[in-house]
Amino acid sequence: MTVHVKAEPVMRRPDTPAWLTGLARFCAGLRFEDLPEPVVARTLQVIGDCIAAIAAGAQEPETIALAERMLGADGDTGAAVMGAGRRGAPPLAAFLNGTAGTMLELDEGNQFCRGHPGIHVVPAVLAAALRSGASGRDVITAVALGYEIGARIGIASKLRVTMHPHGTWGTVGAAVAIAWLARRDAAGMIETINVASSLGLSTSRRTMLEGGTVRNSFAGFSNQIGLMVCDLVAAGFTGEADGLGTVYGSVIADDWRPDEMVAELGGRWEIARNYFKRHACCRYNHGALDALAEIVATEGGRLTPDAIARIDVATYVWAAQLAGQEPHNMLAAKFSLPFSIATTIVHGAATVAAFREPARTDETIRELARRVFVREDAASTAKLPAQRPAKVSVTLKDGRRLEAQALTNRGDTEDPYTPAEVRQKFFDLAVPVWGQSRAEAIIAAVDALPGAADIAALDALLAAAPVTRT
Repeated sequence: MTVHVKAEPVMRRPDTPAWLTGLARFCAGLRFEDLPEPVVARTLQVIGDCIAAIAAGAQEPETIALAERMLGADGDTGAAVMGAGRRGAPPLAAFLNGTAGTMLELDEGNQFCRGHPGIHVVPAVLAAALRSGASGRDVITAVALGYEIGARIGIASKLRVTMHPHGTWGTVGAAVAIAWLARRDAAGMIETINVASSLGLSTSRRTMLEGGTVRNSFAGFSNQIGLMVCDLVAAGFTGEADGLGTVYGSVIADDWRPDEMVAELGGRWEIARNYFKRHACCRYNHGALDALAEIVATEGGRLTPDAIARIDVATYVWAAQLAGQEPHNMLAAKFSLPFSIATTIVHGAATVAAFREPARTDETIRELARRVFVREDAASTAKLPAQRPAKVSVTLKDGRRLEAQALTNRGDTEDPYTPAEVRQKFFDLAVPVWGQSRAEAIIAAVDALPGAADIAALDALLAAAPVTRT
């Protein structure tokens, strides 16, 4: 019997897209002197913000246990594992720091790419820069570039609604930042981007909705993999001709618009239009919390749980998904609008402590959360992405109704926090970990990066043991 096998057509490797060639040349040719002063200033803010978020997140039980297990007895050499008083090999330090940085939902983000580019890049750059002896200017340039590339992928594509953005395009951003520190030429940048594009995670959005804390590791993996990509490419590993087009055009995302990767390149910097967070919870909650603050202010700064009959929130679809009233752990509490409102009322602000276990199990807060009801308002959803509205109505037991509405979040591009407010956030997070004097020394070292020959002094400060476990 003769078996006839039909040969598959020979596949010719496509040419490198022109936009990718131009992007790679830009990446390879970027120099610190090319960064506008506002970009340098914002990059320093992002580095400081990430350091504080990492140090505070490193005090959680899971991150303490993870660092102890992964570092073992070998935690005395390598890069700083912030907030742990330990060191680790750069890929491991980058993983642990990236993971800690997302634990408290306080890392900065970018509304245009719908994600958090900074925490996917800063840990990798700090770990690699120490090993390579990079200057402070190198660190600033690498962070700004890695942030730019990761954010542009988020802008150029639309992740599937079932995906979580952490651990996806941030991997490419981290890899490009490390490739820049290694002084890769344009061809090396193309290979870096194509290899890294295949190494993002297949993340599930349900992890955040269900309080699956594996989600907090996603950014850690992006930083670790970003460092590994540099070694893969240097060893001769290759990717496909247009990895971004395949992965973000057909695999985990749709609506791939590659022109966005080079639109206003070098003129519009994504890091300069980021946002910072002061509420220690999911950003979708922030509009409602800002509206709540207006209501509390009308009551003389005090609103007691026993005076409240019910609270109603009408908001856009993504925030309306966070309607669960019975969060089972800290992450679920941060992604619960009812709990976020209730704990803010009791604590006076959406602080780190307002979401930790003592607060989550506080019966006064839990009972109040059961009286907070969230629904989608179609008109609010229609205003996305330009606005993120939330209307809060508090019905008091005396029959009065107090209402307020927010159209955007404090800290966003439209309503940014002042530099003083961003600096205060750094101290709010860093001082409980390191104490006032060391926190001041760390932020001074960050501010001094433009003139620093290397980052050894900053790394030494970051490797200090915490003054106490909070």
